[in-house]
Amino acid sequence: MKTPRFGRGRGLKSILLWSLVPALVIFLMAALWLSNHRLRTQIDIAYDRSLAGALRAIDHQISTASGGLSIELPYLMLQFFEMTANERVYYRVMTEDGLADIGNQQLPLPDKPLVSNVPVFYTAQYLGEGVRIAAMARRMDPPLYNNMGGRVIVLVGEDVDTRQTFINSMLWRSVQRDLVAVVLVILIVVLAVLFAVRPLTRLRQELESRGTDDLRPIEARGLPAEVVPLVTAVNLHMARYARQARLQSQFLDDASHQLRTPLTVLRAQLDYALRESDPQEIRSALQAMREGLDRAVRTANQMLALARARDLSALEEEGVSGLTDLTRLAGVVANDMYSAARARKLDLGLERPSAPILVRGPEWLLREAVVNVLDNALRYTQPGGVVTLSVRMEMGRAMVTVEDDGPGMSADDIAKAGVRFRRGKAGKNTSGAGLGLAIVHAIMQQLQGEFHIASEGRGCLATLVFTPISTGRDRQVGSNRLN
Repeated sequence: MKTPRFGRGRGLKSILLWSLVPALVIFLMAALWLSNHRLRTQIDIAYDRSLAGALRAIDHQISTASGGLSIELPYLMLQFFEMTANERVYYRVMTEDGLADIGNQQLPLPDKPLVSNVPVFYTAQYLGEGVRIAAMARRMDPPLYNNMGGRVIVLVGEDVDTRQTFINSMLWRSVQRDLVAVVLVILIVVLAVLFAVRPLTRLRQELESRGTDDLRPIEARGLPAEVVPLVTAVNLHMARYARQARLQSQFLDDASHQLRTPLTVLRAQLDYALRESDPQEIRSALQAMREGLDRAVRTANQMLALARARDLSALEEEGVSGLTDLTRLAGVVANDMYSAARARKLDLGLERPSAPILVRGPEWLLREAVVNVLDNALRYTQPGGVVTLSVRMEMGRAMVTVEDDGPGMSADDIAKAGVRFRRGKAGKNTSGAGLGLAIVHAIMQQLQGEFHIASEGRGCLATLVFTPISTGRDRQVGSNRLN
């Protein structure tokens, strides 16, 4: 089943194509215009050079030695010029004062004064046609009629029709070539974009084809380097989600395993109480139901604490980076557990320094660990026994220890401490679900601390080890018994 798409934005392929293709077309068109402009300029230069050659050739045929202006221009030379230019050729030779004028006398002069020996090229109208003209002025040698400053002006022109036809032909060929290049470049860009986004299309198809419970990591091989960090982040998110799913599944399994039997027993006891008419029997049944309900509540609370301790994302949201004072925490826990110790006729002691010892971690989580260790010691210590909660610094590490003089733990029980729903030999005949040490073990793993249990015969010593953030200067340790 395909996943519905809501609020779908523009695709990467569309963004790339609509960004690259118009920009590329504008750039190529500008390059095409520039290249055609340069081509026209180069063709004009080539034709003007030919026209300048004709201008120089005519200038060499001019003579003023006879006292007048003359030019030796055989018919064959004009015919040669016309064959070279492929068009009609016009010329004009005149003195600057206009007293002598030879050739096509209506051939127009340039608008600006001429500089001696510098040819000038311009386009003008002659006999109703466009003509390209080359004009040059030079001093007459010898001068005519004793005019020492007189100059002779030479003009050579050709019809521009052939030139324009040739330019248009070359420009059209250039445009055709450039248009083919533009089309090929655009086609290459489009194909490159389509090829570049193919891995993303395959990735989308792969994810859409997966089942709802398929949380395997996405294979990053073959994906563009820019997409790999995104895939890595998605895999990290999927791993977190998979971990959450496992925790939820485990919690449901634990709940169904641990709460189903107490609830069944409670229902049976309730049915028994409803059938009985003897008030004493009913009271006994209600008392048993209350004890069973207390056990169920404690088991549920411990299971919730264990699930919460294992939920790393919850710890991050609630501030694993927070700081907790172990010295103050130990005093609060000891005071809260005093009534339980007194009910069991136990001697509960507290040893702690007067200065604060700060460790990283949320207070509720550290409190859960200390409470479970202390509660475990109170439950297994016989009436009249001694339980001591202490906080101290040792070898640069903060330690919270709970020591009791109870029956102790075997090596096998110590090795398997922290396993869910497992109870040691000493706890076979006592109430409990076997979750206390499992909770402590999970919390210390999340806080990157250490949890150790030592027992030599009688008594047990449980130690929580933390890396301190800071400690006060006053290291004096205070000791007091709470009862």
